[in-house]
Amino acid sequence: MTTVQQDSILQEPVGMTGDTTTAAHHTVLTPAMVLRWLPRSATPAQQDSAIQAHFKPSEIRWSTRPDTLHLPGHDKGHNLLDVQLPQYYREGFFSKDTLFHPELPGGRYGTAGDPVPYSVHGDDVLTLLLLSCFIVVVVSFSNVSGFFARQAKHFFYVQHATTEITETGNEVRFQIFLTFLAGLLLSLLFYFFTLHYIGETFVLKSQYHLIVIYMGLIVGYMLLKTLVQTLANLIFFGGKKSIQWIKSMLFLTSVEGIALFPIVMLRAYFDLSMQNVVIYFIIVLLIVKILTFYKAFVIFFRLNVVSLQIILYFCALEMVPLLALWGTLVFTANNLKINF
Repeated sequence: MTTVQQDSILQEPVGMTGDTTTAAHHTVLTPAMVLRWLPRSATPAQQDSAIQAHFKPSEIRWSTRPDTLHLPGHDKGHNLLDVQLPQYYREGFFSKDTLFHPELPGGRYGTAGDPVPYSVHGDDVLTLLLLSCFIVVVVSFSNVSGFFARQAKHFFYVQHATTEITETGNEVRFQIFLTFLAGLLLSLLFYFFTLHYIGETFVLKSQYHLIVIYMGLIVGYMLLKTLVQTLANLIFFGGKKSIQWIKSMLFLTSVEGIALFPIVMLRAYFDLSMQNVVIYFIIVLLIVKILTFYKAFVIFFRLNVVSLQIILYFCALEMVPLLALWGTLVFTANNLKINF
């Protein structure tokens, strides 16, 4: 046998006397009072029904009293939507603040921190490039190490017609690769020199563009110098001595690239001071130029009694192009940097 529970809003609240009913008519009825009339076991649906039964939606009546929220001694506030309102009423200290205008982009508040300075050891592209060059050099050198030993052995000897060193295709390609590696390392060294002594900000979009420009200038210098020296040697000394000179210069440039690789790695990943880098580079350059001078004497001027010709040859075809390259690199760096 089931009993149907009647709606609580139709029942008189338990314990309510006539006096309290009369008092309820004279006081302002609130939702809290209605909910207190219901039993504790009333469900949310029953509470909602009780509220809807005692409260009906009514018309909203906005206040017509004047706005008095203004500074003493000033007139009342103006409506910013009024087209006749002067511009200085619309503009204020907070008129463009994004907190008062949600339609404006908010941006980021607070003080920006110092950006992390650029470093080569944090550059993934240069790290991958140097690591790839190192692996290629190690693998290739293990295959042609005997050729370098023969070249170093015969470099200081006077070569005759019967003592010419033959080279395979792999050995020639490896020397050409080391020549381009020397150009890359020289461009990285001058890039380090630029960041330390010239400037750190440039008009280029990326630091890689500056390295590519240096690389192009240095490789162009190598090709142009080789072309001019070959033409001069063919005219004055013949084709045989010219080929012998090209092989010697290819070997010296390869050795220079191998000698510069450690200093680039130390500067990039161990923060070696730039002064030590410059000293190391000058020592390597002096050794290479001394060996170049010696090889030019042995190949071209050993049987020549006039010693002044080798000085003219060395200054015109070695020192002048080197000084021209240095001036071009410095001029390029100074024109690409941003002057504040």
